[in-house]
Amino acid sequence: MAKATKKLALGRGLSAILKTASESEIDETFAKNRAAVVDTIIEVELDKIVVNPFQPRTYFNEESLVELANSIKELGVIQPITIRKIAHNQFQLVSGERRLRASKMSGLTAIPAYIRTANDHEMLMMALVENIQRKDLDPIEVALCYQRLIEEISLTQEQLSQRVGKDRSTVTNYLRLLKLDPIIQTGMRDGFISMGHGRAIINIENQEDQLAIYEQIVRQKLSVRQTEALVKNYKNPKQNKAQSLIVKSPLAKQIESDFKMVLGKAVSVKANHEGKGKIEIKFSNEADLERIKKLLL
Repeated sequence: MAKATKKLALGRGLSAILKTASESEIDETFAKNRAAVVDTIIEVELDKIVVNPFQPRTYFNEESLVELANSIKELGVIQPITIRKIAHNQFQLVSGERRLRASKMSGLTAIPAYIRTANDHEMLMMALVENIQRKDLDPIEVALCYQRLIEEISLTQEQLSQRVGKDRSTVTNYLRLLKLDPIIQTGMRDGFISMGHGRAIINIENQEDQLAIYEQIVRQKLSVRQTEALVKNYKNPKQNKAQSLIVKSPLAKQIESDFKMVLGKAVSVKANHEGKGKIEIKFSNEADLERIKKLLL
């Protein structure tokens, strides 16, 4: 076993949640070699590491893993994984499953690992917090991690916001996304809509209406601002009747452009959330109107 190197500092989220385990938590076999392995980085054979059963993330992008594997071939594993000892010469992954998978793909037989002592409760915390800190998580993944921390670790939203270093309002906004219809949540995870779209849709209580708006957003490729206007019209149809024909789909914009080229006049195409609308053609005088009539007939 390679000589232990300098202790690795924990990240913002983990250090805020976890406490250093006491010596009594380490099994007798492990305790004999504690000075050599606990809180240090060592090389561990890959076949002696089993995956984390508490890993909340189930999808790993294959292309991204290949890129990481190629990087590891060239530069090695820059950031050690974190593991805990579960039996003699056997370890369980705490965090770093992408690095573990990519290391296997790159042909490595061992990987640098940071050794911790952790019970099942702490394992869940570390796995969730590591995921929250990732930049490539979709909003629903983040929301689910927040929810599990609140429900399974018994944290309030205020406590959670302090421990993950986020404003309470940010935590609340993520959690509210879980009230969306599952189809919309899936659409967000697949990248069809953004968190901004989701935050606008959540203001509609009826899930059938939520789905109708979601379908229109995807179909017409609406921006977040257009979605907010659409939701406002749904909630106050009479008050916003004058504004109910303001959302233009890419098709409507194209039709406006085509008409203008043929008629030589500005044409306005407007449609409401149901797809109904009108076409307005401006003319200067009766002669101009007669000219447009001949072009159209």
